[in-house]
Amino acid sequence: MREDMLDRLVEKLSLEQKVRLLTGSTTWRTAAEKAIGLRELVCSDGPAGVRGEAWDERRTSALLPSASALGAAWDEQLLSDLGGLLASEAVRKGVDIVLAPNLNLHRTPLGGRHFECFSEDPELTARTGAALIRGIQDHGVAATAKHFVANDSETERLHADIRVSERALREVYLAPFEAAVEAGVWLVMAGYNGVDGTTMTAHPLLSEPLKGEWGFDGVAVSDWAAVRTTEEPARAALDLAMPGPQGPWATGLVRAVQDGRVPRAAIDDKVRRLLRLASRVGAFEEHRRRRPGPRPSRPLLRRAVVAGTVLVRNEDILPLDIGALSTVAVIGEHAASPRVQGGGSAGVFPSAVVTPLDGIRAQLRGRSRVVYAPGPTSNVPPSPLDTDRCTDPRSGEPGVLLRCLDVEGRELYAERRLSGRQLEPETVPGAHTVEISALLRPETTGTWTFGMGGFGRMTLTVDGRAVLDGTYPCETDDPALVHVTPPLHTARAHLERRRPVFLVARRELASGTGRATVVAAAPPARDSAAALAEAVDAARGADAVIVFVGTTEHSETEGYDRTDLSLGRPQDDLVRAVAAANPRTVAVVNSGGPVELPWRNEVGALLLAWFPGQEAGAGLADILFGRSEPGGRLPTTWAASLADAPVTRTRPVDGRLDYEEGLHIGYRAWIRAAREPAYWFGHGLGYTTWTYEHVEAPARVEIGAPFTVRVGLRNTGKRPGREVVQVYMARPESSVERPARWLVGYAAVHADADRTVTAEVTVAPRALRHWSSAERAWRTESGPYQIMVGRSAGAMEWKADIIAGGSAVVGAGGSHQE
Repeated sequence: MREDMLDRLVEKLSLEQKVRLLTGSTTWRTAAEKAIGLRELVCSDGPAGVRGEAWDERRTSALLPSASALGAAWDEQLLSDLGGLLASEAVRKGVDIVLAPNLNLHRTPLGGRHFECFSEDPELTARTGAALIRGIQDHGVAATAKHFVANDSETERLHADIRVSERALREVYLAPFEAAVEAGVWLVMAGYNGVDGTTMTAHPLLSEPLKGEWGFDGVAVSDWAAVRTTEEPARAALDLAMPGPQGPWATGLVRAVQDGRVPRAAIDDKVRRLLRLASRVGAFEEHRRRRPGPRPSRPLLRRAVVAGTVLVRNEDILPLDIGALSTVAVIGEHAASPRVQGGGSAGVFPSAVVTPLDGIRAQLRGRSRVVYAPGPTSNVPPSPLDTDRCTDPRSGEPGVLLRCLDVEGRELYAERRLSGRQLEPETVPGAHTVEISALLRPETTGTWTFGMGGFGRMTLTVDGRAVLDGTYPCETDDPALVHVTPPLHTARAHLERRRPVFLVARRELASGTGRATVVAAAPPARDSAAALAEAVDAARGADAVIVFVGTTEHSETEGYDRTDLSLGRPQDDLVRAVAAANPRTVAVVNSGGPVELPWRNEVGALLLAWFPGQEAGAGLADILFGRSEPGGRLPTTWAASLADAPVTRTRPVDGRLDYEEGLHIGYRAWIRAAREPAYWFGHGLGYTTWTYEHVEAPARVEIGAPFTVRVGLRNTGKRPGREVVQVYMARPESSVERPARWLVGYAAVHADADRTVTAEVTVAPRALRHWSSAERAWRTESGPYQIMVGRSAGAMEWKADIIAGGSAVVGAGGSHQE
């Protein structure tokens, strides 16, 4: 829609109509306005998939690998393709706005939302995020760059004030958002946190550089419930306060404008931006955009698993030769029950998950025998009731019975559901209590653990006997904890195998406690010594062993940062024991971010699989048996021990979290501290070998102009393969503080065995610049730089000097050479 048409639409609206458009009409929808033919815009969480407007396990979604896995792919075309898949899913679910990608950084390995962010490096994050944005928006669905800005940890995330230098902010944390604007992103989400004393929903950064210097013409939307006052965000450049219909803008913004405390011109600009967004997604009756139809997701998601899986060690074990395998031992709980996504608001309900055990069995069916041993039980809270062991007591069908009761206990509503995790149970007028009941069929005799999650008064009975009865106050205002991951309270009871028991859980609804109700159960833990012995016996009798270990939904989730990187002694002991029993052991790590791997040099091969999404098992089996080469390169540096990591602080002091490390996060901090990690940023092996034969780079470059580095490589192995060529720069004699080394570009190449190929890496002018806080401008130093080509941040294959001529200052008003 033309800008003059947008102006005319704005002029048609009264102040009350304009303000109504600036607050959500529901949790996930913006307001409609019939006077101008505008329908509601529908939002949905991302980036793991497009959930839609409801937390309903019956409404399934395509589940992508975690963002950390996508960052590990170093593959912009893949990200664009996955963006197209998200757009197709959005159309299927009637969604206009996908709340993805998350452009925050892996500042510390303890970040609880590590899995939802691409990498530790601003350049890799910028290029990866921009590719996903283009893929989504090419099909008329809006992407949202979040969380603007420095929202890199979860501890006290709603109110933490981040103190970061202007230079680090510009060069590190804002850089991916600048790239998102260059890619044309239609929304930017302001985070909960503050920066240097001002909350992000009212921060001047929304004006400059976002809307001014960068020229962002889209909508600045709040994170959900992040707007806490009326006037400050309205006078700032925030445009849309979500959710609705209640909120500070809904109740007080009209009066603030009438009293002159908020300029009318600010309101008009916000409305104009919202209408521009509506036009882009086809929300006007006469301007509907053509959108993609359904597209096959499974082959693409399977390819994404392969692309992001990182092979960090291989002692001539992988790929496994199916023809030489009579028995394969698959070991570990994560083989049969993998973590395919992280916890929190980005979660979706996949229609089906291919487990690693399923994928391995499918590829070996009719060829090799597969023996499975789960190993010792993980010490984690019980999982929600599901259709595997529960039936609805009313219909007898798999699942649970969900009821809504009035204050007298009379039934107001009832339906069969598929899970004991009900985050948005149906409520009707007069609702007082949510009840979830089920017939549980115990598969083992012993002491079972039951759990119930939520806030307020809760009871849980087993065959009429109360095992849990209490009132649990809500002492948090974090929406992820209230509405998505409420704490689980546990109790125990003895059950007999094959003797069904009747479970009834009730939770009273009260103001401020949300609706989320979770009912869980877990069988008795296996005897640890016996389970370990069983795993070792299976390993000893196999031709190859594949052992799976990983994190749990309680150690990596939105709302909490991690306190350590350990997988726990039971899992570490399991890997060590099976590797000692069989040297042909492949370990697969199922985590969203870095973990300690004290046994990493004791296994024959080591794969980092992240949270691989719904096609986890199919993609991993392709890698294990050589149908595909693992394509991943590390998007973040992995420490051997948390004590080695240079940047670990996530907890604010008196509400303030200082980014004292400045520019030096990730591999930059490791190099600066002269420490050796377990695995460097950019590291990853394939199933072939490469020789870097020659490099062509200019000896002198013009400031403000891009330049190209050409790298000739030969595939010296016996298989086709892919290599990711990485280019770094340094300025040893700089007049300002700089990282010891920083990534400036990369390119992936493919070649058959004994073939040569040339990688061309274009280095953008921004790679040489630094932010001058004194001049509030970008400056590029003239003189010598060092340029390096490598396989990772810690493995350089070639170095040379390069001269930049002159110096440039770039600010909001333009640039000039000195």
